[in-house]
Amino acid sequence: MADTTARALQMLELLQSAQLRTVAELAERLGVDERTVRRDVERLSELGLPVETVRGRYGGYRLASGRRVLPLMFSKEEVIAVFLGLTRSQAASQARDSAARTALGKIRRAMSTADVKRMEALLGTMTSTSHDGDAAPESSVMLTLAEAVDRRQVVDLRYLSGRGSASRRTIHPYALVTHAERWYLLAFDVDKQDERTFRADRIRTARLVPGTFSPPLQSEVEDRLLERFATADYRWQVVLRIRQTQEHIRSHLPRSVARLEMAECAASPTRDETLPWHRAEIHAESLDWLPSVIAALDCDVIIERPDALRDRVRAAATLMLDAAADHRGRVGP
Repeated sequence: MADTTARALQMLELLQSAQLRTVAELAERLGVDERTVRRDVERLSELGLPVETVRGRYGGYRLASGRRVLPLMFSKEEVIAVFLGLTRSQAASQARDSAARTALGKIRRAMSTADVKRMEALLGTMTSTSHDGDAAPESSVMLTLAEAVDRRQVVDLRYLSGRGSASRRTIHPYALVTHAERWYLLAFDVDKQDERTFRADRIRTARLVPGTFSPPLQSEVEDRLLERFATADYRWQVVLRIRQTQEHIRSHLPRSVARLEMAECAASPTRDETLPWHRAEIHAESLDWLPSVIAALDCDVIIERPDALRDRVRAAATLMLDAAADHRGRVGP
């Protein structure tokens, strides 16, 4: 009886932490045969737990939506307190981690639809307005991805690109990271035989499939991910020559924003002849933020391209000069 109870709780945890579990997967994880899995599922159903059977080639078992039950019996007030605490700590943190996101996902899945709506209304009064385009990934998707990264397991996912094109991918997921207030998945695309970066909020479904893989070293993953962000296919390709130390430049243009390399001396007057020149290459969707970065660098900067950035810097300089002018003697309209 003790073994049966422990196995039932473990099965409940497995069903809570993914959109769907196949019979073969549950058997492997629980260390039993498939017949025992089916008996355990029947036992959970008899206890009133909402286990659904999904038919078909990719079928299996799942918990009914909006009726997840936590293995630890929290009261509704305790669940809400934990959810709010995790959400607020995530909002205040500059480096959100997947463990906290996974915990939030599990708690959210344990709550009824009505409670989730009330919670979202409450959170809306607690947090600042989100930026345009920000989107939260589906909690069940994040649970599956986090598990796949941890277990080095192959994933079948359906993805919607920024242009609205739907595709189905088989991937080896390496890492889940946050960048510019969004979650990204770095993975190897089996069909394309190439590494890809996926925005987590654009992943429609994620399902664990049989098979494991050997991921690259974590340091290599981080290096390649930063390189991908810095060389993304954005509208503008900016090249600056900057006379400063690498440390100073990186404090304003991190590796995820700019590629940096040593450069030859520029033929122009400089303020400090002892400092080295660097060439910074920046891929950006907008140029509006760059004039303030150039001003914050507070050193010799030469814009190589594009001309549109020179126009924006001139306009920003004009505004700064006008703001710095002495208007105390003027009479207002």
